[in-house]
Amino acid sequence: MKKIIIALSIALSFVLPSYAFADQAACEAKAVSKEGKPLYGAAKDASIKKCMGDAKPNDCEAKAVSKDGKPLYGAAKDASIKKCMGGK
Repeated sequence: MKKIIIALSIALSFVLPSYAFADQAACEAKAVSKEGKPLYGAAKDASIKKCMGDAKPNDCEAKAVSKDGKPLYGAAKDASIKKCMGGK
């Protein structure tokens, strides 16, 4: 049983990064202007970031801190996370 779990974890370690890379490639393909020309520089980066939904719950939880640098709790934390994720 232990060998099966190890083999499965190794297999998943190869699959998950390639899945994330596929999303990146798909978003890069969608990074075009209104005229259909490819975007470059900051415009391309912003388009890819928006496409991939860069704000992840774990990232937003880490950013949910007060002005003093202390972690937020309760409704304040929920509001901060909601704002970070773009109101989703």
